[in-house]
Amino acid sequence: MNSPAFPSAATPATTASGIRPSRFTLSCIVPAYNEVSHIARFIAELHAAVRPLADEVEIIAINDGSRDATAAEIERVAGQYGVCLLDLSRNFGKEAALTAGLEGARGDCVLIIDSDFQHPFGTIGPMIERWKAGVDMIYGVRTDRDDEHWAKRAGTKAFYALMSRGSAVPIPPDAGDFRLMDRRVADAILQLPERNRFMKGLYAWVGFRSESIEFEVRERESGVSSFNFKALRRLAMTGLVAFTDLPLKAVRMAGAFISVLAALYGLWIVFERVCWGEAIPGFATVAASIMFFAGVQMFSIGIIGEYLGRVYTEVKRRPTYIVGRRVDCSPLAGRPHHAGFEPNGIGARG
Repeated sequence: MNSPAFPSAATPATTASGIRPSRFTLSCIVPAYNEVSHIARFIAELHAAVRPLADEVEIIAINDGSRDATAAEIERVAGQYGVCLLDLSRNFGKEAALTAGLEGARGDCVLIIDSDFQHPFGTIGPMIERWKAGVDMIYGVRTDRDDEHWAKRAGTKAFYALMSRGSAVPIPPDAGDFRLMDRRVADAILQLPERNRFMKGLYAWVGFRSESIEFEVRERESGVSSFNFKALRRLAMTGLVAFTDLPLKAVRMAGAFISVLAALYGLWIVFERVCWGEAIPGFATVAASIMFFAGVQMFSIGIIGEYLGRVYTEVKRRPTYIVGRRVDCSPLAGRPHHAGFEPNGIGARG
């Protein structure tokens, strides 16, 4: 993909003063995974909520390798509600699905919203009003996390504390994927080539004028979230490795600290032997020291291995996702896609 690092021209939806015109098109990106029980109703209600807000509305629904009939349900209502279905060839994860949606979107502004009814439709209108006033990206911030387990709240707090210390780019701690962005913001995000994508970090890294808007998380309509502890841990590791070298610095500092302690302990043993005639500690001390330092070394190698593993993934240059099937009933079907998107068949980032 031989495109410039950033788009050089303003989109048609942006005037010279930064104020957007009243006539514009909207793309709604909806990632879905095993949502067959309510996805058709979600699309219908989302369309009803956003259709009065824009000239033309398209819904980009990404079926991320669902094991149920989610794709069939989306296809069933695609013609009625102007849906473009991107049916990925397997489950690539939410970050890849969002990337596919951004590359397939053709609107002047882009809305990202989950398909489980937890993001309130009533917040979309105020988001669009702020966008019309010149704000490039409006991200939703949840008012509280009382619905989450205490362990998840503690882990989230610790993760964002590490990110704030180690990353040069501030990432809002309670902001999620629920957001509205100008076309040029979406295009800038798509210029970032990494395969291991931490979208919250990418949103912040591209900059632009951004504002937050609070919303209350609604109850999930049905089923349970597939975003379990394992997925959260994997995403957190991706974020740490992609946006901070703090773990490497911590290993370096720990190694230096332990080396100093070991040297001081060695001097103390010599001092005891020379000055007081104390016997040098025997096998137990040596064995404990070897096991301790071996553990520190293995941990350090593991941290370095995480970074090398990400580098290995990047240099292979495999696509972030593969579109196995595409059904396009969008009213914006005549508009061009992003340069990296191939609409006919197994399109992917390359």
